[in-house]
Amino acid sequence: MCQIRDLSSKISHLSKTCGFPSGFGTKPKSQIPKAASESNPGGEKEAAVSKPKATTVRLALIFGLWYFQNIVFNIYNKKVLNVFPFPWLLASFQLFAGSVWMFILWSLKLQPRPKISKPFIVALLGPALFHTVGHISACVSFSKVAVSFTHVIKSSEPVFSVVFSSFLGDSYPLQVWLSILPIVMGCALAAITEVSFNVQGLWGALISNVGFVLRNIYSKRSLQNFKEVDGLNLYGWISIISFFYLFPAAIFVEGSQWVQGYHNALAAVGKPSTLYIWVLLSGVFYHLYNQSSYQALDEISPLTFSVGNTMKRVVVIVSTVLVFRNPVRPLNALGSAVAIFGTFLYSQATAKKKKGGEKKD
Repeated sequence: MCQIRDLSSKISHLSKTCGFPSGFGTKPKSQIPKAASESNPGGEKEAAVSKPKATTVRLALIFGLWYFQNIVFNIYNKKVLNVFPFPWLLASFQLFAGSVWMFILWSLKLQPRPKISKPFIVALLGPALFHTVGHISACVSFSKVAVSFTHVIKSSEPVFSVVFSSFLGDSYPLQVWLSILPIVMGCALAAITEVSFNVQGLWGALISNVGFVLRNIYSKRSLQNFKEVDGLNLYGWISIISFFYLFPAAIFVEGSQWVQGYHNALAAVGKPSTLYIWVLLSGVFYHLYNQSSYQALDEISPLTFSVGNTMKRVVVIVSTVLVFRNPVRPLNALGSAVAIFGTFLYSQATAKKKKGGEKKD
């Protein structure tokens, strides 16, 4: 789940995203101070006390949904790939499911429909292309190695972000550069001790990092003139365009194997309905956990989001290891822990960099 963190943090200033958490309890907030002040002179204190409690509950709900949706996606995504090892088709369906979901939200007016123009679509072509590369590469990695290993390697995304951004003129303090060292060392240790190691799986995760980092950088540069489009709508349109990029390529890469692969999957699963449910869950929850990441950032600071995203990766790794019973060597676990701890240090270091920049401004 690094894949939305950077994009959402860079475009969250556009406007607040709509959705369940952000619309949760708007009316009670305005009524609590009023009711308290009418009841007794100390009502304002009671309101001040009750507000943090409501915030805590809401944040717990947001993080709970975000983590749960991510776990469900990773489990059923891997279940499908275990019996139907065609990541290009599955990744295409996940983008398609997200596109349908957004059209439903727009049709039912649960999410404001953005105004679409030709310049807006043109500006999205680059970010959508890099998003496509990031998504399909991750899915290929999931099909080749254990889910836990893919997530450990994907935790190295900050390394690519710092390197590419530096080439483009951004500067980082020494603390940031030092924070990526444990990420590199941890990923290296995890890779050489991974039981399910596969070169394609490793390269898929690394290329996924490159794709998502370039998407974030390109989005920041190409979407400056479309600040009226909120993050959730932006992600929805990126998903739609990405589907049209990916599906034709999927037909070309593995289309000739789908029919036989489908029959093999049915033989392995037993019931067609079981396979259909797994595929559907992987598609719906892929979009939902990305949507929840936007809504989480809408409620919390980027630093809290980064820490939560790091912990989410830990939760996903532990959950998938337990579900799929993947063997984990001690050195492999150590490498994973070091890499993930490095991402935590990176989030702390970059937060200090941003605060320093704000003070200078």
